[in-house]
Amino acid sequence: MKHKAVILGNNYYIGLSAIRSLGKEGVHTVAVDYSEEDRYGAASKYCSEKIIVPHYKNETRKFIDALIDYAKKQDAKPVLIPCHDTYLEVIDTYLHEIKEYYLIPQTEQGLATKVMNKDTLHALAVKHGVRVPETIRINEPNFKEKVEREIKFPCLVKPFDSPTFVRTFRKKIFKVHTMAELEDALEKAKDANLEVFIQRIIPGFDDHMYTFDAYLNQESKVTHWTTCQKLRQYPINFGASVYTIQKYTPELFELGSKFLEGIGYKGFAEIEFKKDEDTGEYYLIEINARITNFNHLLYKVGLNFPYITYREMIGQPLEPKAVTETTNRAFWYGYEDLLAVKDYVKTGQLKPGTVVKSLFRPKAYAIWSLSDPKPAVSFMKARVGKLLGGRRKG
Repeated sequence: MKHKAVILGNNYYIGLSAIRSLGKEGVHTVAVDYSEEDRYGAASKYCSEKIIVPHYKNETRKFIDALIDYAKKQDAKPVLIPCHDTYLEVIDTYLHEIKEYYLIPQTEQGLATKVMNKDTLHALAVKHGVRVPETIRINEPNFKEKVEREIKFPCLVKPFDSPTFVRTFRKKIFKVHTMAELEDALEKAKDANLEVFIQRIIPGFDDHMYTFDAYLNQESKVTHWTTCQKLRQYPINFGASVYTIQKYTPELFELGSKFLEGIGYKGFAEIEFKKDEDTGEYYLIEINARITNFNHLLYKVGLNFPYITYREMIGQPLEPKAVTETTNRAFWYGYEDLLAVKDYVKTGQLKPGTVVKSLFRPKAYAIWSLSDPKPAVSFMKARVGKLLGGRRKG
């Protein structure tokens, strides 16, 4: 295949999964990063080429120029696949310029940023009749009274700009139980120059989190999809998936496809929903507009989303496909799941026996692969090195 696939961000297992998904289909994969540090995804035997470019945030213009310079040297336009929100934000900002040199599903500049930003996503959801958790902005009149009367404690302090918030605080949200904690959280956000809002917590344990994973073609029609259920995440309750199963939930197709098609979305998207344990209603929580954490699980159940993207972009789309049965296969990120389980058990949310029982499913591992072991070895070397380095400093 003459078109290369350029994967942005390989210091996390999403990039690794994209490289494997494409490399196994014979696609020439190019790992693009700003540093060699923690670049374990590029250690895969399915990585055909590795390049280093300027930092996407610190030297944005130079980063864009480096991408363009690389594409100009190729015989055919490469397919560009960002595997991290911050890369996606930059690509979205320079979309029209980048699309002259790369094949990318998105055609509407700013749409990816709109669905990643909690404020604009909330407005889109309301406009299209999708339930979202009750929200209050901090500049509203009688703000504190509204929180106590309408939202109630505990509640969430969430950012409009999630990637920057996560980079700053190493967590997705602040969970607060009192007005004093709320004021402290707001002060932290203000000091970091980050806008936040207050949101009601939808009742239900972490296994009430579901996803609709889909690809939409250039006509903004869903062509490939399935649904999944999270069982555990890290940090617990409000983190990223560490143990998720593929589970067919037909209601989510109706909700998810209608919304994504309604906003004119193109390419891969994952909508996270939470099912209210009291009412059974699904609430839209967030959207991932890039390849998801459990991409390898989706690959294992028959939906190779990076390759689906690649084939449509080069003008050879794959046949539509939906996984509409429950395979019960699980995505497992063992490294962080161990940390999550410790906290779940400590807080009384899970019993050890329940955790052990859950592990007897066929699995899709985040990093480990018997046929491609180098990334796992590289990952563990880096973790051991950091651990020993930290001890020496101590």
